[in-house]
Amino acid sequence: MAVPLVLVVLPIGLLFLLSGLIVNAIQAVLFLSIRPFSKSLYRRINRFLAELLWLQLVWVVDWWAGVKVQLHADDETYRSMGNEHALVISNHRSDIDWLIGWILAQRSGCLGSTLAVMKKSSKFLPVIGWSMWFAEYLFLERNWAKDEKTLKVTFLPYLHTKFDCLFFNVACYDFAQWGLQRLKDFPRPFWLALFVEGTRFTPAKLLAAQEYAASQGLPAPRNVLIPRTKGFVSAVSIMRDFVPAIYDTTVTIPKYSPQPTMLRILKGQSSVVHVRMKRHAMSELPKSEEDVSKWCKDIFVAKDALLDKHLATGTFDEEIRPIGRPVKSLLVTLLWSCLLLYGAIRLFQWTRLLSTWKGVGFTVAGLALVTAVMHVFIIFSQSERSSSARAARSRVKKD
Repeated sequence: MAVPLVLVVLPIGLLFLLSGLIVNAIQAVLFLSIRPFSKSLYRRINRFLAELLWLQLVWVVDWWAGVKVQLHADDETYRSMGNEHALVISNHRSDIDWLIGWILAQRSGCLGSTLAVMKKSSKFLPVIGWSMWFAEYLFLERNWAKDEKTLKVTFLPYLHTKFDCLFFNVACYDFAQWGLQRLKDFPRPFWLALFVEGTRFTPAKLLAAQEYAASQGLPAPRNVLIPRTKGFVSAVSIMRDFVPAIYDTTVTIPKYSPQPTMLRILKGQSSVVHVRMKRHAMSELPKSEEDVSKWCKDIFVAKDALLDKHLATGTFDEEIRPIGRPVKSLLVTLLWSCLLLYGAIRLFQWTRLLSTWKGVGFTVAGLALVTAVMHVFIIFSQSERSSSARAARSRVKKD
C-alpha cells in the first residue's frame, strides 16, 4: 500500500473502526438486554445504530469520492421505493454493488433496515461484519445442503449454534416460523438484497458461465452470469405472503467511466454507475417452484439484452430519477469525527500515552493494526481476489 494512500486510509479507517466498535458494543448490550423482551424495540433502535455506521460509508462514496449514481425507474417503482417490504435482486457487476444499494436505500429512507444475503466469511469482518450480524443479515456458505436450512431456519443470530437449534427442537417449535418468516413483523419497510448470480462478474467467470450454458443448451450470457435460483425460489416461497414486491435491479458502468472499486473510492477517485430498477408485484409470480426458477432465469436473459442495449446507447429506457446527495451522511461523519477527536485528546491527556517510548510504540502498533484491517477490507472487496474468481481462472487456464 503506497504511503500517500496510507495517509488517507488511516484517518478514515480510525473513524470507521472506532465508531463501529462503539456501535457494536451498544448493539451487543441491546441484543442481550432488550431483544429477549421486545424484538420490535430492538429492531427500531438497531436500525438507528446501523444507519449511524453505514452513513459513514455512504459519505465516502457520495462526498469523498463523488461517485455519481444515476437511477432509472418508472413511476410505479420510484413511488414505491422505501414504502414497502421488498426482495431486491440484482446482477453483481462491480466490487461496490452493495454500497450502491446502500446509497439507493438511504435515498429511499430505509438504509437502517436494509438486509442482504451475504457469504458466510463476511460476518467475521471487524465492525462491518459484526454489525451486519446484529442487524440480522443472512450469511450463506454457497452450499445448498447447508444454506437451505439457513434460509428456512436460522435467519436470527441466536439460532446459529447447534445447541440453540436443539433447544428450539425440544421446545417443539416449527422451524419454518423461525426463518425468513420472522421478518413478517419487521417494524419498518425493509429491503432484502440477493445477488442471485452468487458471485461478482469477471471475464473468467463469464467464460465459465458461457461454457456451462453451451453444455446445457441454455442461452449463452454476454453481460451477466447464470443465476443460481435455489435461494431465490426458497426466499419467494417463504416471503410471498408478506413481501409485496420484487425489485429487479440492473447495475452497469458506462463505457466512459472507470470501474468503481473500494481502492479507487478511498483514493477519492470518482466513477459513474447507472442503475435501473423495475418493480414486479410478488402476486404476479407463478406458484410452482419450477416456474419461479424459470421466471428468475428469464429475468436474467432479459437483463442481458437490456445491458446489450445500454452498451450501444449508454442509457436505459426508463426516466432518470433525481436522488440528490443529502448532507445527512456528511453531518453524521462530522459528528463522529468531532466526538472521537475530543475523546482521543482527552485520552492522551489523561494517560500521557505519547510521553514515553512504550506509549509511542503502543500508539504506532495501534495505527499499524488499523492500516492492516483496512487493507483486509480492500482485499476482501476485490472480485478478482475472490475464491470463485480464482477457481474460474484456473478452469479457463486448464482448458
